[in-house]
Amino acid sequence: MCGIAGIISRGLDLREQRECLYKMSLTLRQRGPDAAGELVLPDAALLHRRLAVIDVKNGSQPMRFGDEVIVYNGELYNTEELRDALTAQGYRFDTGCDTEVVLKSYHCWGRACAERFNGIFAFAVYNLKSKALFLCRDRIGVKPLYYAETNGCFSFASRMETLLCVPGVRPVCSREGLNEIFMLGPAKTIGKTVFRDIRELPPACWMTVADGKTELQPYWQLQAAPFDENAVQAQEHTHYLVTDAINRQLVSDVPLCTFLSGGLDSSIISKVAADSYADRDEALHTYSVDYDDNDRYFQSSLFQPNKDSDYINLIAEDIGSVHHNIVLNNSAVAEALIDAAIARNTPGFTDVDSSLLLFCREVKKQFTVCLSGECADEIFGGYPWYHRPEILFEETFPWSRTTEVRRSILKEGFLPEGEEYAHSAYLDTVSKTDYLPGESTLERRMREMFVLNMDWFMQTLLVRKDVMSMEASLEVRVPFCDWRIVEYAYNMPWHIKAYDGREKGILRKAFEAELPEVITWRKKSPYPKTFNPIYLQEVSRMVEGVLADTGCPLQEMLNGAAVRALMADPASLTEPWYGQLMRAPQVLAYIVQIYVWIRKYHVEFEY
Repeated sequence: MCGIAGIISRGLDLREQRECLYKMSLTLRQRGPDAAGELVLPDAALLHRRLAVIDVKNGSQPMRFGDEVIVYNGELYNTEELRDALTAQGYRFDTGCDTEVVLKSYHCWGRACAERFNGIFAFAVYNLKSKALFLCRDRIGVKPLYYAETNGCFSFASRMETLLCVPGVRPVCSREGLNEIFMLGPAKTIGKTVFRDIRELPPACWMTVADGKTELQPYWQLQAAPFDENAVQAQEHTHYLVTDAINRQLVSDVPLCTFLSGGLDSSIISKVAADSYADRDEALHTYSVDYDDNDRYFQSSLFQPNKDSDYINLIAEDIGSVHHNIVLNNSAVAEALIDAAIARNTPGFTDVDSSLLLFCREVKKQFTVCLSGECADEIFGGYPWYHRPEILFEETFPWSRTTEVRRSILKEGFLPEGEEYAHSAYLDTVSKTDYLPGESTLERRMREMFVLNMDWFMQTLLVRKDVMSMEASLEVRVPFCDWRIVEYAYNMPWHIKAYDGREKGILRKAFEAELPEVITWRKKSPYPKTFNPIYLQEVSRMVEGVLADTGCPLQEMLNGAAVRALMADPASLTEPWYGQLMRAPQVLAYIVQIYVWIRKYHVEFEY
């Protein structure tokens, strides 16, 4: 994976903006520590930072073919098929990297090239002759891409911080941004960011910039279609798609491992990978994460019924992997909240982010690429809210059912439209759902839940995984985000998907012959969190520092007395802030991350 950026200018000579371009490139160094490249013209600049994974010796960027120059971040998993198709068209290749395949695919098929790609990517192609720019992002949105239009310049980058280096792009947070932070965060509306001047290129979209005009179009979207398979056929088809996606993503010219939590999704990936490695007499390395004294302080709940550590060794032994268990220090997890917020360029997923950042840094000591099990829950119905009728049909986001917790820490009267803002975001998402005529109320709702989870909860996890892993210069691939699996699962009837009445029932059934029964049918448990009181003590100390900074704009937003009451009695928070993991310690950590974000980027507010 890599970091990309660029500027298209009308009137500003970019050859005179060396300091600006240097700063932009510097913000991407963690995403690409192996090499840096640039193309600087009077009216266009393309920047690239490379993390070399495929054809390490070649593949330098920007890469040129004819009048077209590309900067590319990602991995294609159907590279060989595309190379064969292009070769049949008369194209020849000088490298083994997928960058050249993407560039020549665009040269051959134009905008329609994206419809042929199976992978995770964000790229830009600039035409030296027409001076037109083409931007594109993968279907699911695994790889990020942001853009800004100010002072006659169009700029784009893998990170928002990169765009803040561009003249005229200011760190301003509008009222809309505040609603994103306090009423929806750590989730966000697709296409929006917390900065007024910066937008996100949505997943499955391309954009053109030419003659001072921009055009943005989707090239893929979920569409309802009849499902003509029975349960047995669905098991076989699911097994094929998942196995094929995993095997495609095992290709790497640098060391590769897998994350292994002891849950179903990571166990499937690790099992398929381990079998592939065994075929060539190699052992797969697997990694898990835990926290100091978590066995001592673990608290079972509806969302987290048991500890991952009880199952990890069992599956590691079964597949014959060389397993590494990374145990994190709780104080370090709290301190890393700062690095995680800066890496994300926004307030984020608190210790769910910071722990992953520390974990990825440890994995990077030995490996450059890994596979992870994100997103199976969203597309195969793994979360509790798919299976609890009292939640399923509520007209709200199921992972953030009420704004009462959010409202409780804010000053009275602040963002009075917040509830309406959040509900409108929910309604806008549901309205995008495509149905089949005559579908039952349950099937229609399950399609709506699929879209809600894909556009919101999945996006939160994908941003987290991309940002935290790339901050550690580690490439993480997510096989369950293969668009073929997503499209197939969207049209699978609920009674088949929830086979035997279980969350991810069809996925369990598809792989039950290859995994230990206790792993296959284990009740879902989310990403591990710390239960150690040291973490609460650390974040409380950090929040006291936030409340003591009377010169920070946050003072005008927070109800300090309510925040202190939460520190004194964390059990008073009975509903999670977001998802399954953000309770009192994480709400306090979120306040810390908002503060870090404001101070780091000197954020100005318009409200």
